[in-house]
Amino acid sequence: MTTRKAATMAKGDIETYPQDGQWKNRPEGNQRASSVHGTKEEAEAAGRDMAKKRDAEHVIKKQDGTIGEKNTYPRSRDPREIPG
Repeated sequence: MTTRKAATMAKGDIETYPQDGQWKNRPEGNQRASSVHGTKEEAEAAGRDMAKKRDAEHVIKKQDGTIGEKNTYPRSRDPREIPG
């Protein structure tokens, strides 16, 4: 009898969000942030790198907590057919 292992582990999307005056990143499903940054720009860059490494979606929230932007990595995984 042969068993097969999955080629890759399922990984959560990355969320960049504001909390307590800081900007944080966390994979979907985690309760704690994986990284903490002083500015939104720093957090976005780190979140983008995390999403690219995981082949995941990067969800960037605004200061009010609403979704401001979503990016899928790699782009070939994006279900939408519009650029951006």
